[in-house]
Amino acid sequence: MRRLFWPLACVALVVLAAAGVFWGAVPLSAHAIGAALLGRGDPDTVAIVRALRLPRVALAVLVGAALGMSGGALQGSLRNALAEPYLLGVSGGAAVGAVIVVSLGLGSPVLLPLGAFAGAAAAIAAAIGVARAAGGRADPRVLLMAGVVIGAFANAAIMVLLADAPADTIRGALWWMMGSVAGADWQQVRWLALYTAIGGAVLLALGRDIDLLALGEESAAGLGLDASAAGRRVFLVSSLLAAATVAAAGLVGFVGLVVPHMVRAAGLRRHRPLLAGSAILGAALVVCADLVARVAHPPADLPLGAVTALVGVPFFLVQLRRFA
Repeated sequence: MRRLFWPLACVALVVLAAAGVFWGAVPLSAHAIGAALLGRGDPDTVAIVRALRLPRVALAVLVGAALGMSGGALQGSLRNALAEPYLLGVSGGAAVGAVIVVSLGLGSPVLLPLGAFAGAAAAIAAAIGVARAAGGRADPRVLLMAGVVIGAFANAAIMVLLADAPADTIRGALWWMMGSVAGADWQQVRWLALYTAIGGAVLLALGRDIDLLALGEESAAGLGLDASAAGRRVFLVSSLLAAATVAAAGLVGFVGLVVPHMVRAAGLRRHRPLLAGSAILGAALVVCADLVARVAHPPADLPLGAVTALVGVPFFLVQLRRFA
């Protein structure tokens, strides 16, 4: 199964990405799409393919890859199969930071991710603080529960921030919080590609540290690793990677939970191949979820986060039952 994983995952991603370009409100032939990709043919078709569908698919690929790698790294370093950015409150904290930036009228493509990063960092600090106050910093289960509390607090904070906002702003913010790549453009794709490439490369470089952390802090320390410092590095990079996706596409939960389990089921246990596999499979999953969001209730789009939650919540309950 391990040998078949890479070709199957790559083929699935390519097929789904091609379907993402073909599928849409306006039916297009393969010939028209091919001509549009070369910049020829009907100008409307060229605009639909090159300015709407291609950046949407590209953004979905990057969001899925970043969330898959972030979830795989968090699950390994925290030794908890239920860990992922959404459940740890990181995504919620990033959303609060992004909403604050937008409410101040500073929602530029440069400042929005910085606000999300600040919110994610505050959520990390708060989750660690709550876990320490509960006397369970070393217990990943306590940190996970602290993250769930911080995530709930973040949602409440967003509601307070939007209490006096105009109706259109509230509607837009709520839609953004449910996750969507419908408004993708090439500028978003470029900066998220930059963050994903840097964050993903750092996580791959930390792959051996994550392998050791997965053995337990005492075992990792016995093998010469500063487990506390390594854990903080992995937690910070994973969280910032997730924050970049929140700034680009809103809250898309459960991808970081489901995908690493699927990769492990294929036989990939060491974290460098697991993270690389999670990036490919996460990208395929989000592109597939976006396709479902487009075709399930035409002509309207469903929220992307709602589609991933429909998959992730039952999966979470099954995993919770297994580890209870």
